[in-house]
This record gives sequence, structure tokens and C-alpha cells, in this order.
Amino acid sequence: MLRENRVRRALQKGETVFGTMVQEMRTPSVAQALAAAGLDFLMIDLEHGAFDLETVADICQVARLAGIVPLVRASDHGYPWLARPLDVGAMGVMVPRVESRAQVEELAQMVRYPPAGRRGCAVTLRQTEFSRVPVQEWIAWANAETLFIAQIEERSAIEEIEGIVSVPGVDVALIGPNDLSISLGVPGQVDHPIMQEAMTRVVEAAARHGVASGLHIADLSTLRAWQGRGMRFLMYSNEVGLMRQAAEQAARTVRG
Repeated sequence: MLRENRVRRALQKGETVFGTMVQEMRTPSVAQALAAAGLDFLMIDLEHGAFDLETVADICQVARLAGIVPLVRASDHGYPWLARPLDVGAMGVMVPRVESRAQVEELAQMVRYPPAGRRGCAVTLRQTEFSRVPVQEWIAWANAETLFIAQIEERSAIEEIEGIVSVPGVDVALIGPNDLSISLGVPGQVDHPIMQEAMTRVVEAAARHGVASGLHIADLSTLRAWQGRGMRFLMYSNEVGLMRQAAEQAARTVRG
């Protein structure tokens, strides 16, 4: 079975999507829980999380069945770090620390099949949910449904943002505010004028090129504010942060 990537389709229609990062919980049922909560996507963190590929495969499989789109933040820029998560069931990848148009051109080629890219063909059963799919049909589906996210975390990426978001195949430019603020010399100060200017540049450049802009942050008011300024790929906190937030609220209520 070839499933539609509802997140990519929604973004292409100009809609907004909402999800969270998964960094700690290695049980596939985390996907069911987040789907039941009404989230559009989950992002499995291979850059900072402690997951192996088998765990990624299991979470992605359950996510697909539960109706939430499984995405992966790659651990690095090499071909295996992008292609293998897709081969085990991820429906898109986010690449951290991108810096230039030339770099993003190469990375975007890795996640799509010829003629749009140069990904090696792997009609794996997890991707097709154990259905037999002709290669030609598979290639067309994968190229149409795979989401590619460039994570904007470096001063150099801000300086070359027009080039980055104009690369064919880039669907989302997502700001990583901690690393970006460090790179800009204002660590942790998301509200600093330097950060505000940089983030605005990303939103405006992305809009000019038909790319969705986004933000991953653990502050809902900030996320909502940037949604009002045009961001459409909204990622809030992580699964542990959501659990802790609910637990703290319950504890305060019970204890008065």
C-alpha cells in the first residue's frame, strides 16, 4: 500500500501542519499516542536522540498505520543517513546544519529517484506496507510523497537563504532557534532583534519561492506568533516535554 504524505500535500495547498519531536521514547506506541492526540507528524531525532535504525523502523511502521506522518531528523549529511531512514519507512527527512545552495542541491538529490535525484532504488516492504509495487509506480510515488526539510541553524544559511529555498525539491525551511542564535552571537535569545531579523528573512524568502517555513521550539506563544507571520510547519517541544507539561499541570491541580 502506498500512503499519501498528508503533511506534504497540506503544505502544497498552503495549509499549516503541527507536530513534535521524538527524542527519548523508544516504544512504537509513542506514534499511536501522538496520532490519537491529533498531531499531523512526528519527527524522530537521529541527530541528538539515542535511536537505532530498528527502532526507527518500528516507530515509522506504527505511525503509518495510526495515521500520523513519520519524519526523521538525519544525524549527518552523508547519503546513508538520509536514504536508510526512508528505506525503513520514514516519509521525509530533515537535514540539520545546512549552509549553502550547493550543499542543499546535493542533499535534495539523495532523497529522490532519477530523474529528479539519485537515490538508490529500494522497494522495501516496510515502505510499501508489504504490498507488491512495480518499480516505475514506486519511483513516481516516492518522488511525489517524500518530504525534504532543510534546517536553518547557521549564519551562513541566513546569508544564502534565497539560494537554499530556491533549490528544486526543498519543501520546508525550518529554523532551529538554539543553534541559530548561537551562530548569530546571541545564544538562547530568540526575541533578540538579530534573531528576529534572521527569522523574518527565512519566512519571506521561503514564501517567495513557494516553500513552507517553520520553527521547532518549546514555547507555544512564540510558535503561534510566528504562525501569524507566515510559518506553516510548526513543531512544538518533544514527547518528554509534552508528558512533563501535562504531569506538572496535574500535580499542581491535585496539590492545590
